[in-house]
Amino acid sequence: MKNLRFATTDDLYRISTIEQACFPETEAASFCTFIKRFSAFPECFFVLEMDGEIVGHINGCIYDQPELPDELYNDATLHCPNGRYQTVFGLAVAPEYQQQGYASLLLRHLIDVSKARGLLGVVLTCKDGLIGFYQSNGFQHVGPSASGHGGGDWNDMLLTF
Repeated sequence: MKNLRFATTDDLYRISTIEQACFPETEAASFCTFIKRFSAFPECFFVLEMDGEIVGHINGCIYDQPELPDELYNDATLHCPNGRYQTVFGLAVAPEYQQQGYASLLLRHLIDVSKARGLLGVVLTCKDGLIGFYQSNGFQHVGPSASGHGGGDWNDMLLTF
């Protein structure tokens, strides 16, 4: 049985484990980073459970502009509770559960929650190979990102409501 819900502090270790399995070391958030982020914006952390096991997560802060500057990754105090855009720092599904639509399910949930909160949109960055995935979920490819997060090349993606 699938269950989408808010994450709790007890979920952070599993969230971190999934993150480490899905992202290169230079891009993955550490367990300590998740603790800092969760303490600043727990309302922006969601998990997907299958039969009681967390198989994926999505998280990000709220920001006042339709952008995702690198500073947001490292400074949880930049979260703007009264901002206008939901950011996505990480969307990850455990490798053994990938290719089953769970990433889209998590993303759609975050979009629905963001709309219900009266936000203007969702913003994220992604690698070239994921542009099509995000476009299929309603995002527009804004162009190459100025982000240098993890030393990679990124693309800015935006979904406005």
